[in-house]
Amino acid sequence: MKTHIAPEITGVLHAAAEAAAWAPSVHNTQPWAFAVSGDELCVRADPDRKLRLGDETGREMLIGCGAALLNARIALRAAGYEPLVRVLPDPDRPSLLATVRPGPQVAADEHTALLRAEIERRRTHRAGFSDVPVSDELLEELVAQPAAEGATLTVVRSPAAVRVLAALTAAAQEIQSQDRRFSLEVMRWARPPASPRADGVPADAYPREAATTEPHFAQRDYADGHGWGGDADQRMATSTGTVAVLTTPDDTRQAWICAGQALQRMLLHASAYGVSAAFHTQALEMPLLREVLRQELCSGEHPQMIMRLGVALDEAPTARRPLAETLEEDPGPRPGAPGAG
Repeated sequence: MKTHIAPEITGVLHAAAEAAAWAPSVHNTQPWAFAVSGDELCVRADPDRKLRLGDETGREMLIGCGAALLNARIALRAAGYEPLVRVLPDPDRPSLLATVRPGPQVAADEHTALLRAEIERRRTHRAGFSDVPVSDELLEELVAQPAAEGATLTVVRSPAAVRVLAALTAAAQEIQSQDRRFSLEVMRWARPPASPRADGVPADAYPREAATTEPHFAQRDYADGHGWGGDADQRMATSTGTVAVLTTPDDTRQAWICAGQALQRMLLHASAYGVSAAFHTQALEMPLLREVLRQELCSGEHPQMIMRLGVALDEAPTARRPLAETLEEDPGPRPGAPGAG
């Protein structure tokens, strides 16, 4: 016998799924799927959207899904419900990463409203930044956001450490670019101009000729010699910005989901104050380089994201798949579940 669910709860869960789908993901792969089952929103990984070469373990996929989970939590709280979350609730279903239910009604606080407003506004940056600095006060606020989720954001203030991160990023980019299979995997998610696709990286989401920063953090070559890229004037976008590394004490699937939630909380807070992030995951996709970073720069913690933070002069376009492609309607109670006939 199917339990009756109030229509307003179903609507809240659908809105949470729609918010979740605005999370960032590597190459905008959007590696998630959602299902509403009764009064629960299920967040699942979509293995067909995992990078086979660049993300063999699924770490980046789960970070993206963790960011989606954070969006769903914020949407529920903003709608007036305490989100009740279970992470990795069923060992027999590894693709089921989390379930979220609307709990007791609560009044949304000011910070929740601020984060909720940024879910659809936040954009990933793929070039240099303006010379407007990120204030120390704001950096302290950004550091506090991942801490609330059990992760650590470290602002890299040592010029030598910044140069090391830039050099390892460049080395990883060079190695990956020599592997034709790896390049083809990246190109799978590169959208040509005027492409109708609702995933991947649009051709005008990065500059055709990016200004060189010092030190320079290598960008992905989504154009692959095609001459794609936006025509935004990059002459003033010459700052590297503030370099930061997100780490976790453990390196489990649960830690990766935690890292995604921590990252997204920080990104939304940054976006509310006009700060964007550029991601550099190349070195983290190579186990040997990632281990060097863990031991030499991260005090033994596991690096989950390298990023630059700054004020962007332009806002890159983005795209998301329609909700109908990512959300499965209630399939009814599972066999053996309470209420199943």
